Amino acid sequence: MSPSRGALAAGAALTAAAAVTVTVLVWPEGSGGRGASDASRPPATSSLAPSPSPTPSPTRSHPLSKAPRTIPAVREHTAARGPGWRPGKDSAVVVAEGSGRLADEGRLLAGELRIDYRGEVPARAGDVELALTPQASGGPESYTLRTADGRVRISGPGEAGVFYGTRTLKQSVRADGSMPEGVVRDRPAKPQRGLNLDIARKHYSASWIEDRLREMADLKLNQLGLHFSDDQAFRIESDTHPEVVSPDHLTKTQVRHMVALARRLHIEIVPEIDSPGHLGAVLRAHPDLQLHNVSGVASTGSLDISKPGAAKLIDELLGEYTELFGGAFWHLGGDEYRALMASDPAASYPQLQRAAVRKYGAGSGIADLATGWLNDRADVVREHDMRPKAWNDGQFRDSRVRADKDIEVEYWTGKEYGARPPEQYLREGRKLLNLNDEYLYYVLGQPNAFVYPTGKRIYEQWTPLVLRGTTPVPARYSDQILGGRFAVWGDLPNAQTPAQVAAGIRMPLRATAQKLWVPGKPKASWARFTALAKEIDAG
Repeated sequence: MSPSRGALAAGAALTAAAAVTVTVLVWPEGSGGRGASDASRPPATSSLAPSPSPTPSPTRSHPLSKAPRTIPAVREHTAARGPGWRPGKDSAVVVAEGSGRLADEGRLLAGELRIDYRGEVPARAGDVELALTPQASGGPESYTLRTADGRVRISGPGEAGVFYGTRTLKQSVRADGSMPEGVVRDRPAKPQRGLNLDIARKHYSASWIEDRLREMADLKLNQLGLHFSDDQAFRIESDTHPEVVSPDHLTKTQVRHMVALARRLHIEIVPEIDSPGHLGAVLRAHPDLQLHNVSGVASTGSLDISKPGAAKLIDELLGEYTELFGGAFWHLGGDEYRALMASDPAASYPQLQRAAVRKYGAGSGIADLATGWLNDRADVVREHDMRPKAWNDGQFRDSRVRADKDIEVEYWTGKEYGARPPEQYLREGRKLLNLNDEYLYYVLGQPNAFVYPTGKRIYEQWTPLVLRGTTPVPARYSDQILGGRFAVWGDLPNAQTPAQVAAGIRMPLRATAQKLWVPGKPKASWARFTALAKEIDAG
């Protein structure tokens, strides 16, 4: 968990007057649409001057096309001869009949390319066509982008895949002014790809977080972890327990807007209330539930899970925020429970030891009690149709009570109490998400020997198989590794301003996106990758 826990070629000449349209096709599986959205601010300025209309393709007068230049790179491009596509003064995005669910994607792309959106009308010469094709293979995040005869058609079996195709088109136009002739077939290597943000120790404004969501969407990242409760602060408005909320916090209205924006951008927010440790902000308002050792010394941030009121408090908060966020996942935390970091847990915290024996029988210990706590909280979030996640150091090697198999392991460290290498989890058949603190931890102030990670190191050395340290696990476990998230932790919150954080994570986040989308060693050098990032951002 947190480290406190340690294109076309420019010379392709185009000759006649332009008419370009973007079309979104959806074969209906039902009716209804999501409506217009504010999923993007006004797009960055771009010198997209009207261009002459393309010559029919293919033609021998054009060189064989090259793959579009994007971040992450596309996985497959079939080259062709032709002028490609570029936006012009008569260009538009359209949605084909029955494709109303893609209206948000169509409007967003039209705004970004500074062209019209014409809704559900037939495609014309020069159109860009977005199409839902449910029977197509490749998974819900896959897409095909075909550029021919002066048109672009983006199709895929799911809305997310079509959306990612629009990101490819947008980036190619920003980098090179056009989309190359040919066919892109693209899909992610890993299903979970994202950013983890600690807003408990450092407060970020809602607008700053929404900017990160837009940045993530362009990089085809689909998951934002939101760690909003820790020892330092509790950062989201509460109706059930307003007494735990810190002065600087997000309102529920802001959170609802953020969640709605994320959904339009095909990003899942993964909220986290860590327990039974890292609860200092909550316990300041509930000192009667604070864990104390045998000498009466308070255990920082730790909940006394032997007390009946402990589960009631946390479950009320879980119930409130699972309803607020909805979505697919909930992060339970589970790491760095102080009682299990003592040299002799049973002697130091006898009340927990007694509770373990009462609940699980003779021979049980505090690790069993903590694992049972984790499983009970997992039951709470499952009732809200959310899948539970927990940090790897909240799942113990020698406990008799085992963590439920459906709890996804978020692996960040090999330094925990009773350290377990990732292979132990993988041999048990567990699924892991990679948050390797050696490469993916951006810790404000760089305490505890942490250094700000570089995009170059991630790009050149890290892969999803490198879960701990610098050594990859065997490739046979690849399917059990769900992906990864780049993580920002606020241990020394004043070390950087929010603007500095955004600048500092810019290239590491792009490198992470590349490595999670395209398997294997990148074809472009780091120098070319950074140059492309500048071109896209400036486009």
